[in-house]
Amino acid sequence: MANNTESLYQKYISVFQKIADIKYASAVLQWDQETYLPKKGNDFRGRQIATLNETAHELFTDEKTGALLLELSGKNDLSDIQKRNIELSTEDYNRNIKFTSSFVRKMSEAINTSFHAWIAARKANDFKVFEKPLAAVIAIKREEASIIGYTGHPYDALMNDYDKGLTVTTVDALFANLRPALTQILDDISHKKQVNDDFLQQHFNKDAQWKYGMELLKKLHFDLEAGRQDISEHPFTTSFNSKDVRLTTRIDENDFSNMTWSCIHECGHGLYEQGLPAEQYGLPLGEFCSLSIHESQSRLWENNIGRSLPFWKKEYPNLQRAFPQLDKIDTMDFYKSINKVQPSLIRTEADELTYHFHVMIRYELEKKLIEGSLMAADIPAYWNEQYKNYLGVTVPDDKRGCLQDVHWSHGSFGYFATYSIGSLYASQLMLTMQKEKQISDEFNSGGTGLIFSWLQQQIYPYGRYYHSDALCKHATGEPLNAEYFIKYAKDKFSEIYVS
Repeated sequence: MANNTESLYQKYISVFQKIADIKYASAVLQWDQETYLPKKGNDFRGRQIATLNETAHELFTDEKTGALLLELSGKNDLSDIQKRNIELSTEDYNRNIKFTSSFVRKMSEAINTSFHAWIAARKANDFKVFEKPLAAVIAIKREEASIIGYTGHPYDALMNDYDKGLTVTTVDALFANLRPALTQILDDISHKKQVNDDFLQQHFNKDAQWKYGMELLKKLHFDLEAGRQDISEHPFTTSFNSKDVRLTTRIDENDFSNMTWSCIHECGHGLYEQGLPAEQYGLPLGEFCSLSIHESQSRLWENNIGRSLPFWKKEYPNLQRAFPQLDKIDTMDFYKSINKVQPSLIRTEADELTYHFHVMIRYELEKKLIEGSLMAADIPAYWNEQYKNYLGVTVPDDKRGCLQDVHWSHGSFGYFATYSIGSLYASQLMLTMQKEKQISDEFNSGGTGLIFSWLQQQIYPYGRYYHSDALCKHATGEPLNAEYFIKYAKDKFSEIYVS
């Protein structure tokens, strides 16, 4: 590489790592906001986050940054990795220059207000506390979609932020095929004897749950010297770099499942973040591929592994030592209980099958909000109606209804479909791994080391080099194929529901 190109590329690294420093400083403040921030610090924290976001945006969209990217784009002596970084940074730059710094600040401030209103609304169990701040965020997200531009549905512009190229047309078709397959499996299950999970709703000491969750993270390969776990209102994962990844969970002393699978789910996210290449810090190839791939990692560890019989055959004695009240429950009964299929109110606690109806409801609702056919004030009634239609359950209150997810308060419109898509990717990845005899043998004995190693080689190190489907094809040999998830679901639940 010519000295001039090398010098320019090093300048590019310097600029973009400085931008990353500012963004991750903002992310640290946001993490603190959701974990330890004193209530009276809300307003100043919102100002601090807005200032950092505005500053990062100004640096990113500076004409000098654009000129640097343009000059590097014309170089023919870049390596493939360097070329891909420049291509992706140029895409990001062209998107970001569409927004003024004042718009970025306005959005950040609205989101800060919205988040604290959501917390207050959950405590009051009253959507009206959240309604006006949420309406302000929705208006800004509609404006954002208009500024970005779109050729189909305005929601396309927002979904594209979470999975490049994802559109309403694609997701509508995917859900149209998935819905009848799931409905058929659920109908088959409804004619079988229901499994018992009463023993999961007894008292489980909070401190004992926390201790067990931390031990579980270690067993699942999460590096606690490069991350930590805390308590939050809604479980989430955030990362400031691959050496500092933060997980959160929540604990219900009367529901063992709540904490355990939150830990496993967020651990999947955390492993992906810890596996991203540190040498690409601040650059596109040091960032995750998409939210669909990110969710494939959390869903894979939570369900394909964390709700599997082989995993619990090995781990269950440890669980019984932590919670002696399970001593009289055998492994098979425990396995069936943690895979009980039953329509429910809370998405994060839903079984693997009905979970997707929770996602579909949110997806359809968000489309209507962004296109303007539904207003913020309409959300509770629409939500309650759809939960009756899709899942046959009656929503008793706002906290267990439309206030349960943190996403809207963060302005994360366009995210929800990636949960279901991630589940589909997870099953395809898992099947591919199990074709390798060593991985299959170890997993059938309850081990996960080779699965973790495979993901470290096939998924984590590529960052944003590939788009989602291309990464899936690279890892599995073909693009996303929903039939793998459908087969996985049929096989698994036909063994659990046998009579």
